[in-house]
Amino acid sequence: EEAIRERLVKRGLDKYKAPPYFVEFSGDSEADELINDLQVYPHAFLIACVANRQIKGELDWTLPYRLKQRLGHLWMSRLCELTLQDIEAVTSKPEPVEGFTTEVCKNIYGAVSLIHSKYEGDAARIWSDRPSSGELVYRFLEFRGVGPKIANRAANILARQFRISLADYYSIDISADAHVKRVFKRLGLVPKDSSDEHFIFKARSIHPKFPGVLNLPGWEIGAKWCKPRIPVCQGCYMNDLCPSASVENKKQTVSG
Repeated sequence: EEAIRERLVKRGLDKYKAPPYFVEFSGDSEADELINDLQVYPHAFLIACVANRQIKGELDWTLPYRLKQRLGHLWMSRLCELTLQDIEAVTSKPEPVEGFTTEVCKNIYGAVSLIHSKYEGDAARIWSDRPSSGELVYRFLEFRGVGPKIANRAANILARQFRISLADYYSIDISADAHVKRVFKRLGLVPKDSSDEHFIFKARSIHPKFPGVLNLPGWEIGAKWCKPRIPVCQGCYMNDLCPSASVENKKQTVSG
Protein backbone atom coordinates (compact mmCIF):
# COMPACT_ATOMS: atom_id res chain seq x y z
CA GLU A 1 0.00 0.00 0.00
CA GLU A 2 2.90 2.37 0.68
CA ALA A 3 3.93 2.40 -2.99
CA ILE A 4 0.33 3.14 -3.99
CA ARG A 5 0.16 6.03 -1.55
CA GLU A 6 3.44 7.53 -2.74
CA ARG A 7 2.50 7.38 -6.41
CA LEU A 8 -0.92 8.94 -5.85
CA VAL A 9 0.55 11.76 -3.77
CA LYS A 10 3.28 12.41 -6.35
CA ARG A 11 0.72 12.56 -9.14
CA GLY A 12 -1.42 14.98 -7.17
CA LEU A 13 1.50 17.21 -6.17
CA ASP A 14 2.89 17.25 -9.70
CA LYS A 15 -0.46 18.50 -10.96
CA TYR A 16 -0.59 21.08 -8.18
CA LYS A 17 2.92 22.38 -8.92
CA ALA A 18 2.23 22.81 -12.64
CA PRO A 19 1.47 26.34 -13.90
CA PRO A 20 -2.16 27.55 -13.77
CA TYR A 21 -4.14 26.27 -16.71
CA PHE A 22 -7.51 26.68 -18.38
CA VAL A 23 -9.93 24.30 -16.68
CA GLU A 24 -12.43 22.45 -18.86
CA PHE A 25 -15.30 22.15 -16.43
CA SER A 26 -18.12 21.36 -18.82
CA GLY A 27 -16.77 20.91 -22.34
CA ASP A 28 -18.68 24.03 -23.41
CA SER A 29 -15.91 26.50 -24.27
CA GLU A 30 -17.93 29.66 -23.67
CA ALA A 31 -19.30 28.41 -20.37
CA ASP A 32 -15.82 27.34 -19.27
CA GLU A 33 -14.29 30.68 -20.27
CA LEU A 34 -16.75 32.46 -17.99
CA ILE A 35 -15.91 30.31 -14.96
CA ASN A 36 -12.17 30.55 -15.63
CA ASP A 37 -12.36 34.36 -15.59
CA LEU A 38 -11.87 34.86 -11.85
CA GLN A 39 -10.67 38.42 -12.42
CA VAL A 40 -13.89 39.72 -13.96
CA TYR A 41 -16.49 37.12 -12.99
CA PRO A 42 -15.41 35.48 -9.70
CA HIS A 43 -19.09 35.10 -8.83
CA ALA A 44 -19.59 32.83 -11.87
CA PHE A 45 -17.46 30.20 -10.16
CA LEU A 46 -19.43 30.65 -6.94
CA ILE A 47 -22.77 30.40 -8.75
CA ALA A 48 -21.67 27.16 -10.40
CA CYS A 49 -20.72 25.75 -7.00
CA VAL A 50 -24.04 26.58 -5.30
CA ALA A 51 -25.94 25.33 -8.36
CA ASN A 52 -24.32 21.90 -8.04
CA ARG A 53 -27.30 19.67 -7.30
CA GLN A 54 -25.96 16.41 -8.75
CA ILE A 55 -27.64 17.09 -12.07
CA LYS A 56 -26.57 15.05 -15.06
CA GLY A 57 -23.10 15.35 -16.55
CA GLU A 58 -21.31 18.68 -16.20
CA LEU A 59 -24.48 20.73 -16.67
CA ASP A 60 -24.05 22.55 -13.36
CA TRP A 61 -20.87 24.24 -14.65
CA THR A 62 -22.77 25.70 -17.61
CA LEU A 63 -25.51 27.34 -15.52
CA PRO A 64 -23.73 30.69 -14.96
CA TYR A 65 -23.34 31.03 -18.72
CA ARG A 66 -26.98 30.02 -19.34
CA LEU A 67 -28.05 32.63 -16.81
CA LYS A 68 -25.90 35.23 -18.54
CA GLN A 69 -27.52 34.35 -21.86
CA ARG A 70 -31.00 34.87 -20.44
CA LEU A 71 -30.16 38.09 -18.60
CA GLY A 72 -27.87 39.54 -21.24
CA HIS A 73 -25.23 40.13 -18.57
CA LEU A 74 -23.75 38.65 -15.40
CA TRP A 75 -22.67 41.80 -13.58
CA MET A 76 -22.92 41.61 -9.80
CA SER A 77 -24.19 45.19 -9.58
CA ARG A 78 -27.25 44.16 -11.56
CA LEU A 79 -27.63 40.64 -10.16
CA CYS A 80 -28.07 42.23 -6.72
CA GLU A 81 -31.19 43.98 -7.98
CA LEU A 82 -32.92 40.71 -8.87
CA THR A 83 -35.51 39.10 -6.64
CA LEU A 84 -35.89 35.34 -6.35
CA GLN A 85 -39.00 35.64 -8.50
CA ASP A 86 -36.97 37.47 -11.16
CA ILE A 87 -34.43 34.62 -11.32
CA GLU A 88 -37.15 31.99 -11.48
CA ALA A 89 -38.98 33.90 -14.22
CA VAL A 90 -35.97 34.58 -16.43
CA THR A 91 -34.87 30.92 -16.29
CA SER A 92 -38.32 29.49 -16.98
CA LYS A 93 -39.75 31.73 -19.73
CA PRO A 94 -40.30 31.53 -22.64
CA GLU A 95 -39.07 27.97 -22.03
CA PRO A 96 -37.31 26.44 -19.00
CA VAL A 97 -33.52 26.34 -18.92
CA GLU A 98 -32.44 22.83 -17.95
CA GLY A 99 -30.92 22.66 -14.48
CA PHE A 100 -32.61 25.73 -13.01
CA THR A 101 -34.80 24.00 -10.47
CA THR A 102 -36.52 25.91 -7.67
CA GLU A 103 -33.75 24.92 -5.28
CA VAL A 104 -31.01 26.04 -7.67
CA CYS A 105 -32.71 29.42 -8.12
CA LYS A 106 -32.95 29.81 -4.34
CA ASN A 107 -29.26 28.94 -3.98
CA ILE A 108 -28.24 31.47 -6.63
CA TYR A 109 -30.38 34.18 -5.09
CA GLY A 110 -28.93 33.41 -1.66
CA ALA A 111 -25.38 33.43 -3.05
CA VAL A 112 -25.80 36.82 -4.70
CA SER A 113 -27.33 38.24 -1.51
CA LEU A 114 -24.46 36.95 0.66
CA ILE A 115 -21.77 38.16 -1.75
CA HIS A 116 -23.44 41.59 -1.71
CA SER A 117 -23.88 41.84 2.06
CA LYS A 118 -20.71 40.16 3.34
CA TYR A 119 -18.16 40.57 0.55
CA GLU A 120 -19.11 44.00 -0.81
CA GLY A 121 -20.31 42.51 -4.07
CA ASP A 122 -16.96 40.89 -4.85
CA ALA A 123 -16.91 37.07 -4.63
CA ALA A 124 -13.10 37.11 -4.92
CA ARG A 125 -12.99 38.42 -1.34
CA ILE A 126 -13.92 34.90 -0.27
CA TRP A 127 -10.40 33.76 -1.12
CA SER A 128 -8.25 36.81 -1.94
CA ASP A 129 -7.02 37.51 1.61
CA ARG A 130 -4.99 34.28 1.76
CA PRO A 131 -7.24 32.60 4.33
CA SER A 132 -6.48 29.34 6.07
CA SER A 133 -7.93 26.28 4.36
CA GLY A 134 -10.34 25.83 7.25
CA GLU A 135 -11.58 29.40 6.90
CA LEU A 136 -12.00 29.03 3.14
CA VAL A 137 -14.04 25.84 3.45
CA TYR A 138 -16.12 27.46 6.20
CA ARG A 139 -16.85 30.48 4.00
CA PHE A 140 -18.19 28.22 1.28
CA LEU A 141 -20.31 26.35 3.81
CA GLU A 142 -22.08 29.61 4.66
CA PHE A 143 -23.75 29.60 1.25
CA ARG A 144 -27.16 28.01 0.89
CA GLY A 145 -27.02 24.57 -0.71
CA VAL A 146 -23.31 24.03 -0.03
CA GLY A 147 -22.31 21.07 2.13
CA PRO A 148 -18.86 19.69 3.01
CA LYS A 149 -18.49 17.87 -0.32
CA ILE A 150 -19.10 20.94 -2.48
CA ALA A 151 -17.17 23.25 -0.13
CA ASN A 152 -14.09 21.04 -0.27
CA ARG A 153 -14.38 20.63 -4.02
CA ALA A 154 -14.55 24.40 -4.48
CA ALA A 155 -11.55 24.98 -2.19
CA ASN A 156 -9.63 22.24 -3.96
CA ILE A 157 -10.25 23.73 -7.41
CA LEU A 158 -9.18 27.18 -6.26
CA ALA A 159 -5.99 25.83 -4.69
CA ARG A 160 -5.09 23.28 -7.33
CA GLN A 161 -6.21 24.54 -10.72
CA PHE A 162 -6.41 28.29 -10.12
CA ARG A 163 -3.39 28.41 -7.78
CA ILE A 164 -5.08 30.67 -5.24
CA SER A 165 -2.63 31.15 -2.39
CA LEU A 166 -3.79 29.96 1.04
CA ALA A 167 -2.17 30.10 4.46
CA ASP A 168 -2.29 26.28 4.64
CA TYR A 169 -4.00 23.30 3.00
CA TYR A 170 -4.66 21.01 5.97
CA SER A 171 -8.45 21.37 5.99
CA ILE A 172 -9.14 20.71 2.30
CA ASP A 173 -10.49 17.18 2.12
CA ILE A 174 -11.18 15.01 -0.89
CA SER A 175 -14.67 15.03 -2.37
CA ALA A 176 -15.81 11.44 -2.10
CA ASP A 177 -17.52 11.24 -5.50
CA ALA A 178 -18.18 8.07 -7.46
CA HIS A 179 -14.82 8.06 -9.27
CA VAL A 180 -12.74 8.62 -6.13
CA LYS A 181 -14.67 5.99 -4.19
CA ARG A 182 -14.30 3.38 -6.91
CA VAL A 183 -10.57 4.00 -7.29
CA PHE A 184 -9.82 3.95 -3.56
CA LYS A 185 -11.71 0.68 -3.20
CA ARG A 186 -10.04 -1.02 -6.16
CA LEU A 187 -6.62 0.13 -5.02
CA GLY A 188 -7.33 -1.57 -1.69
CA LEU A 189 -7.06 1.65 0.31
CA VAL A 190 -10.48 1.22 1.94
CA PRO A 191 -12.96 -1.66 2.31
CA LYS A 192 -15.78 -2.05 -0.21
CA ASP A 193 -18.46 -1.10 2.33
CA SER A 194 -16.74 2.14 3.41
CA SER A 195 -18.64 5.29 4.32
CA ASP A 196 -17.70 8.75 3.05
CA GLU A 197 -15.82 9.31 6.29
CA HIS A 198 -13.55 6.36 5.52
CA PHE A 199 -12.41 7.99 2.29
CA ILE A 200 -11.93 11.40 3.88
CA PHE A 201 -9.87 10.14 6.79
CA LYS A 202 -7.87 7.76 4.62
CA ALA A 203 -6.83 10.73 2.48
CA ARG A 204 -5.96 12.66 5.65
CA SER A 205 -3.80 9.79 6.83
CA ILE A 206 -2.03 9.51 3.47
CA HIS A 207 -1.18 13.21 3.09
CA PRO A 208 -2.10 15.24 6.21
CA LYS A 209 -0.70 18.52 4.88
CA PHE A 210 -3.11 18.56 1.94
CA PRO A 211 -5.59 15.64 1.89
CA GLY A 212 -7.42 17.11 -1.08
CA VAL A 213 -4.37 16.68 -3.30
CA LEU A 214 -5.51 13.06 -3.74
CA ASN A 215 -8.79 14.15 -5.28
CA LEU A 216 -7.46 14.80 -8.77
CA PRO A 217 -5.57 11.47 -9.12
CA GLY A 218 -8.62 9.61 -7.85
CA TRP A 219 -10.98 11.41 -10.21
CA GLU A 220 -8.56 11.19 -13.14
CA ILE A 221 -8.06 7.43 -12.81
CA GLY A 222 -11.77 6.82 -12.35
CA ALA A 223 -12.80 8.95 -15.32
CA LYS A 224 -10.15 7.76 -17.79
CA TRP A 225 -9.34 4.14 -16.94
CA CYS A 226 -11.06 2.71 -13.89
CA LYS A 227 -14.51 2.46 -15.45
CA PRO A 228 -17.39 1.01 -13.41
CA ARG A 229 -17.91 -2.06 -15.61
CA ILE A 230 -15.01 -2.48 -18.03
CA PRO A 231 -11.82 -0.91 -16.62
CA VAL A 232 -9.00 -0.09 -19.04
CA CYS A 233 -6.22 -1.21 -16.72
CA GLN A 234 -3.44 -1.36 -19.31
CA GLY A 235 -3.48 2.41 -19.82
CA CYS A 236 -3.56 3.37 -16.15
CA TYR A 237 -0.39 4.54 -14.42
CA MET A 238 -1.40 2.54 -11.32
CA ASN A 239 -1.69 -0.70 -13.30
CA ASP A 240 1.47 -2.35 -11.93
CA LEU A 241 0.50 -1.64 -8.29
CA CYS A 242 -3.27 -2.03 -8.31
CA PRO A 243 -4.49 -5.36 -6.85
CA SER A 244 -7.71 -5.12 -8.85
CA ALA A 245 -5.79 -4.50 -12.07
CA SER A 246 -3.83 -7.73 -11.67
CA VAL A 247 -7.11 -9.65 -11.48
CA GLU A 248 -8.52 -7.78 -14.47
CA ASN A 249 -5.35 -8.37 -16.48
CA LYS A 250 -5.58 -12.08 -15.84
CA LYS A 251 -9.19 -12.09 -17.06
CA GLN A 252 -8.18 -10.31 -20.26
CA THR A 253 -5.30 -12.75 -20.81
CA VAL A 254 -7.59 -15.75 -20.41
CA SER A 255 -10.32 -14.27 -22.63
CA GLY A 256 -7.71 -13.27 -25.25
